[in-house]
Amino acid sequence: MLLEIKDIHVHYGKIAALKGVSMEVPEDGIVTIIGANGAGKSTTLRAISGLSKISAGEIWFDGERIDALPPEKIVACGIAQVPEGRRVFPDLSVEENLRTGAFLRNDRVEIDHSLEQVFTRFPRLKERRSQWAKTLSGGEQQMVAIGRALMSKPRLLLLDEPSMGLAPVIIQEIVRILEDIVADGVPVVLVEQNAELALSLARYAYVLETGSVSLAGIAEDLHENDHVKKAYLGG
Repeated sequence: MLLEIKDIHVHYGKIAALKGVSMEVPEDGIVTIIGANGAGKSTTLRAISGLSKISAGEIWFDGERIDALPPEKIVACGIAQVPEGRRVFPDLSVEENLRTGAFLRNDRVEIDHSLEQVFTRFPRLKERRSQWAKTLSGGEQQMVAIGRALMSKPRLLLLDEPSMGLAPVIIQEIVRILEDIVADGVPVVLVEQNAELALSLARYAYVLETGSVSLAGIAEDLHENDHVKKAYLGG
């Protein structure tokens, strides 16, 4: 397994956000985490990225334990996160935003090559490379956020609610891009409120409820699970 999460706990003050969560992510495909608001989905991603410190348990990436590392070291290991809400730098241009994703790299020629790869994947961003990020649509900002993460040349991509607030036609474009990224050999951990979408994309799925894993299995099987249907798929 590329990523192994072993019985992790996360507390915010006295509140237990994660209560013994264990997950595995293979070296290819999409693993999704679904659940209601406040279930601990985003906290799980933040724990992987080192943004939320675990109070117990272990996180291993490619055979190395990473839960004691600072976030920048975890990025250097090859894990990049696209946060919920995009969080682009509004007063930087599209290109400047993208280049921030390569802040740990010093291979200028390869960085330029990575930028062109992002522009090939997102032609709309190339057209707007000099435009301030705050003037972009929500879908375009999501493309910037994904492109920025790809600029770090990740071995694992964490995506937090990529479809939130986007029109259906833009969601389908994001889905196509996501499938292309996976086809290029970068596995994805996907947190997504739209459980129907998430389960249709993923190979394996975890259901989080109040900070614990309540169900886990092949995504297609969970799609047919009566509890998942009732709780997350509208019956």
